Formats: sequence, C-alpha cells, structure tokens
Amino acid sequence: MTGITIYHNPDCGTSRNTLAMIRNSGIEPHVIEYLKMPPSRAELVALIAAMDKPVRDVLRNKGSLFEELDLGNPKWSDDEVIDFMIANPILINRPIVVTPLGTRLCRPSESVLDILPQP
Repeated sequence: MTGITIYHNPDCGTSRNTLAMIRNSGIEPHVIEYLKMPPSRAELVALIAAMDKPVRDVLRNKGSLFEELDLGNPKWSDDEVIDFMIANPILINRPIVVTPLGTRLCRPSESVLDILPQP
C-alpha cells in the first residue's frame, strides 16, 4: 500500500491522465472506481473537508442528471447536495486523489503533482 488513493472513473480522460501521472512517478496507487464502489456519506464528507473546498466545487455540473435534478439551484443545502452525490455517484467530480501530502480534486490533471511525494 502506497498511502495514495485515487477515486477514479476510467471513462474520464482527466481521471485517466491523473492515474498515469501517479504511475509515472513510480507509485502504484490504490484505485477506487467510485461508480462501482461509491464512498459512504461519511467518507465523502471527510474527503470534502480534507480538500477544504465548498461542497458545490466537488459536484460535477456537467451532464443531464445535474440539469434534471436542478442542482444549479441555490435552494439545495450542502447536506442535500451531498445526499444527491451519494445517491448518484456520477455527480461526484473526479478524480479525487488522497496522499500523505494532501487531498485534492485533480482538475486539471497536473495538479496531482503538488501532492505526490516524488512528482
């Protein structure tokens, strides 16, 4: 175990690029395909807190589901937005990378270099 985890969607180019950058640094991370194995509510809340980002920054705002659920509407509280992400993991923006140096939503992919021990 490397102590590095990536919440990964193999269908996402940014996620694939980020995973490749981690591997190119000589590290094999723990890969969690979050669409198959979504984080628990507590895990998602902890990831958001560790990133020190507003909840809505971690909400994926592309795709029809975002529009269908009217998630751009400010009427939804942070707790409600998290509930939507738990019920529909495709709404979690990706990739999220956890290392001993920090937790980050790696958009763009190159931002992972800031939290790798050997970039």
